[in-house]
Amino acid sequence: MDNFYQATEATTRNQRTQMSYQAALTRHRTYRGLTRISWVTWLIALGTILIWCYTAYQTALAAGAHTIHDIFANIINNAINVQPGEDNVLTTVLITYGAKDNELIIHGQYWRFITPIFLHANLLHIALNMFNFAVLGVFLERIAGHLRFLLIYLLAGVFSVITSFYFAPHDISVGASGAIFGLVGAYSIFVLIHRRAFRRGGIPTLLWIAIVIALNLSIGFFIQNVDNYAHVGGLLSGCILGWLFMPLYREIPSAHQPYSYILTDMHSLSRRWYLAVLTILCTLVLAILALHLNGTRS
Repeated sequence: MDNFYQATEATTRNQRTQMSYQAALTRHRTYRGLTRISWVTWLIALGTILIWCYTAYQTALAAGAHTIHDIFANIINNAINVQPGEDNVLTTVLITYGAKDNELIIHGQYWRFITPIFLHANLLHIALNMFNFAVLGVFLERIAGHLRFLLIYLLAGVFSVITSFYFAPHDISVGASGAIFGLVGAYSIFVLIHRRAFRRGGIPTLLWIAIVIALNLSIGFFIQNVDNYAHVGGLLSGCILGWLFMPLYREIPSAHQPYSYILTDMHSLSRRWYLAVLTILCTLVLAILALHLNGTRS
């Protein structure tokens, strides 16, 4: 009798997980017009690319380019590796437009906890980040919805800058990779929660995600100027945010029809708005704490 009860419970859990997973994957199909499109992803990607175009233009001018041909030549020459002698010019431009610079942050330029997410060093940097962001962002925004996706992306990005601020105080850093690692962390938790909806309990999928994360983090050990502190900070914060806000559907009794149930997202912002506010406040507290600790040791 006990064995029968356990088997029934396991089947019920599997069915609930399958139902939740399928509901999350197909939720965007119930919308119409712009709400069905991952417009937050495309707006962030477009805005980030335009910002890079502007900073690349300013860098070329500062390096001595005077014509359109010279500007494009400068951008192409620095597309993969910044040429010797021009790295100082690029750094100066990026600092001017909001790169993470501990000295300036400590002296009151707190917006630099946010602006580095939207800045990039060269063509390769922006291309890799925005390609990864677009592929992952379109998929995750469909699952999580526009506001939750934006919340996870921005908070993970800010937390990655805070982590870099504290653990890499002498580095000038820019890039969306910390925020993108946050999206990877959120998706990892989504898969973990819904692992029974995957083959073999989701173990192959989780192992594949772990390998991808490890490979991307290992790049920081072989390539200079890669901020792995920001990557790890974004990944860990993304896992926390994913646990709090990635969709989890359950059947709850209908208030209007007796003996009927409604499939409801228990992690929606309408239900967890207080957690969203608390998470934002906690991020602010961590930034203040990092400022205080870095200020006392500098």
